[in-house]
Amino acid sequence: MSDLPTLPVTFRPGHTRVILLTAAVAIFLTISAVALFLDGLGPGERMSFVVTGALIFWVLAQLARIKVVADESGVTVVNIVSKRRLDWAEILQVNLRPGDPWVFLNLSDGTSLPALGIQPGMAKRRAIADARALRALAEAHSAARLGEDQG
Repeated sequence: MSDLPTLPVTFRPGHTRVILLTAAVAIFLTISAVALFLDGLGPGERMSFVVTGALIFWVLAQLARIKVVADESGVTVVNIVSKRRLDWAEILQVNLRPGDPWVFLNLSDGTSLPALGIQPGMAKRRAIADARALRALAEAHSAARLGEDQG
């Protein structure tokens, strides 16, 4: 299985991340510049502009932090407001069906966890390759675990 990625490996939507972070910086700088150059604003009003720009920056940075990190012991899924650590044994299936906005992990507890770090939005081929790589890693660790249990 030499086609498996070397661990640890991080999957994230690169184009989306660049766009979000670029927009965050541009919006913050623009709102801050408006606050500085508008005549007739008091210090409190200027500060409210800067705080608003900082809040928008923070929201976009939260959207940009999504990722899926696979290592020898399992997978960490970082979504917009949550982070979850999974052992390989917890992942039964990795799904990216046509029309899905991102990968879904079917888990041993009967639930499904969205993994926003792999999404076909702007880079469909890369998302499909990343989903296949994560699926292959999950299957390889599952096979290795079965071998250990039987041995």
